[in-house]
Amino acid sequence: MSVVVWIGLLGGAFFLLVSSIGVIRLPDFYSRSHASAKSETLGAMLVLGTLALYNGLELNSVKLLLVLVLVALTSPTGIHALARAALRSGLEIWTARRPREAVRTGEGRECSGS
Repeated sequence: MSVVVWIGLLGGAFFLLVSSIGVIRLPDFYSRSHASAKSETLGAMLVLGTLALYNGLELNSVKLLLVLVLVALTSPTGIHALARAALRSGLEIWTARRPREAVRTGEGRECSGS
């Protein structure tokens, strides 16, 4: 039983770590919200489900499972609502292309190389 618990907790911690790295490293709001919604939800569900399994058949396990269901329903819904509100307010999606004005004037160049 303890091996299963450790695997679940480490798996959940891994997905939560990936979520936090994604929020830091990705370029725009939409990519960051996608990273946080998917992996944070999975990580939290793994941790909460593993803790409920470790706790056994007790009232605390029922509470943990209720929180798990709450996280599974509200986290993706909340992120979707935020992304939709950002799109409706005019926040543009990041693209890798530079604007034509920056290309013509030479602005935005990182390194010309030597």
